[in-house]
Amino acid sequence: MPVGLGLEGPEELEQLAFKRINEGRIKDGLKLVLRAAKGYEEEGKTEDAARLYKYLGYVLLEKTKKIERARPSLLKSAYLYIDLIEEEISRAEVDLDSLDEYCMNVLEIFTTLEDEKNLVKYAEEFAAIYEDIGTSYQEKDDIDIAIRAYESAYRYYRVTGNLESYKRLAETLITLYGQMAESRLEKGDVEGAAEAFYRLAMFTRAIFGYDIHFIEMMDTAAKNFEKASKIAYSRGDLDKTTTNLVRSQYAYLLAKNFSRAKLIGLNTARMLYQIVGNHRAQGNHEMAAEKLTELTEALIGIGKIKEAMEVYKSVLETKSDLRFRVRIRTAVLKYFAAVDGSESMLEDVEAVEHYMRKGNYLKALELAENAMLKKESTKEAANLIHSTEGLYS
Repeated sequence: MPVGLGLEGPEELEQLAFKRINEGRIKDGLKLVLRAAKGYEEEGKTEDAARLYKYLGYVLLEKTKKIERARPSLLKSAYLYIDLIEEEISRAEVDLDSLDEYCMNVLEIFTTLEDEKNLVKYAEEFAAIYEDIGTSYQEKDDIDIAIRAYESAYRYYRVTGNLESYKRLAETLITLYGQMAESRLEKGDVEGAAEAFYRLAMFTRAIFGYDIHFIEMMDTAAKNFEKASKIAYSRGDLDKTTTNLVRSQYAYLLAKNFSRAKLIGLNTARMLYQIVGNHRAQGNHEMAAEKLTELTEALIGIGKIKEAMEVYKSVLETKSDLRFRVRIRTAVLKYFAAVDGSESMLEDVEAVEHYMRKGNYLKALELAENAMLKKESTKEAANLIHSTEGLYS
């Protein structure tokens, strides 16, 4: 029998709710979730309230398979997140990560509710908000923050199907990444310049497709990553050497310089076998898992996917990390994007990497999985990955 339920605050109610749910008392647990959400709302803890209303809506959808049962809770959550967005953009200093999380939740909910009208409406509004923020920071010469804001605007314009604005933002980002690459080269930051050229190439694709413009810029990124690897090697930093070699391998691959990509991949794989052994001997299992992931990527990049899965088993035995799972899938997508010359797959890669950079590996994994299941070539690779992971899930 519940004792003193009228006295608990929303935090205690939430704890009790999930205790009931874990005990299998789903109905009682969900009633408490609703009470906790209302309690948070009354206390002005809008983010907690939005989170619980969203949770409640998705549980109801999963249990009943009926959108109408979930609609009230999900709509409540969406409008609370919209309140949070309005509150955030009124601050003197906007937290772009929090803002992006609120915006993503709103769009995810309207997508789930199959509400195309509100999905497009709010995606347009969010794109305009981010574009204004980007312009403001660009005027202050804060290029890094301007780029982050413009990239979010770019993604939201894609949701709306507003190709004119999408391409306009891509052109702005090309300009800014060009400035960043030049600035980093002037400072001797070859690795940073390579990263900027890589991003520049990806936005070039948004305008011209998978053509010579993209290929030339990706080739520039590849050469700079290769140069960065040589600088690291000259300093005795083998870990950074291999990291940049793998990045160079994939940039050459996307630039369709398959012979150079294969040569770098083979040489890097030989180095990585030795480096992994050194880290293991020193008991550095965290770095061993990182380097085994790079070895898996290097092997995928030369088309040895089955051999790569054997190495991936060792990654999972050493450390099962969501970040590694996303990276393996991204490597497969890049390999087949290059081999097939697939612009749509490149677009998927760009979206996955966007969320990886934000540290949102769950979203990145979801997008990578969906992308891999679109084509037979990547579907077969996905099955191999799932089979390998199934042993260690």
